Amino acid sequence: MTEQPDFHGIIAYPVTPFTADERIDTTALTVIVERLVDAGVHAIAPLGSTGELAYLTEDEFDAVVDTSVAAVAGRLPVLVGVSDVTTAKTVRRAEYARQAGADAVMVAPVAYWKLSEREIAAHYASISAAVDVPIVAYNNPATSGVDMSPEFLVGMFETIDNVTMVKESTGDITRMLRIAKLSDGHLPFYNGSNPLVLEALRAGAAGWCTAAPNLRPQACLDLYEAVITGNLDHAQALYNDLKPLLEFIVAGGLATTVKAGLELLGVTAGVPRRPLLPLDDAGRAELEGLLAGNG
Repeated sequence: MTEQPDFHGIIAYPVTPFTADERIDTTALTVIVERLVDAGVHAIAPLGSTGELAYLTEDEFDAVVDTSVAAVAGRLPVLVGVSDVTTAKTVRRAEYARQAGADAVMVAPVAYWKLSEREIAAHYASISAAVDVPIVAYNNPATSGVDMSPEFLVGMFETIDNVTMVKESTGDITRMLRIAKLSDGHLPFYNGSNPLVLEALRAGAAGWCTAAPNLRPQACLDLYEAVITGNLDHAQALYNDLKPLLEFIVAGGLATTVKAGLELLGVTAGVPRRPLLPLDDAGRAELEGLLAGNG
């Protein structure tokens, strides 16, 4: 098994910017990634849901990986989302990410047909066998159509060499606690549900996988720092301040809302790829209010 990278803290998910003719805007992507690095986040995770992975061609995937890794330039760990409905394409993406310099890959068992646990395990085992890189098992049934139980996730951790981390995005804190108990604390889990962040960090989550640092990086960093230093009253106050924005970006769709927010902050991000549509006028006005005066 390959060496485990140090993924902790604020793991920031950049958007994938497009030009007016829907090409990957590598110049804008470089700015977005460097902006996150300069803000002090702890890791960069291109090509999650925020990065519109599901809507990209293979050439576009490769371009985002290359641009993101180059922009990070070894300063932080890089976690690349590689999920696809086929095992073969997921393996290809994982291999490309590894060769480009990614420190780990994230895999959600995206499905059209409902997958059995036997099929899911075989999917992860095939990726692990083909690519010697740490794998984050990403449980997000709202987008993938597949729900992996804590028992199943811990079982894969125990039996599949490179499955070494879990991103849990159901918004159910009991699942995180169950993962910790079943693995005797040996399986790192990461919070992928933005509104759950305070509760998850207090429950022992190793980090927060989030698009929010695109819009309020310092608030995210301060919240994480307050929890790990035990300043829980301050953490609660920071969370109360940040919560309306977290709920807004989730409800409106991360790619749509975060791109709109970046544009409001003067950062080129383009619009989401159809069938996603740009945030409407009412949404932009509400988001502008949420961002006003906040760093």
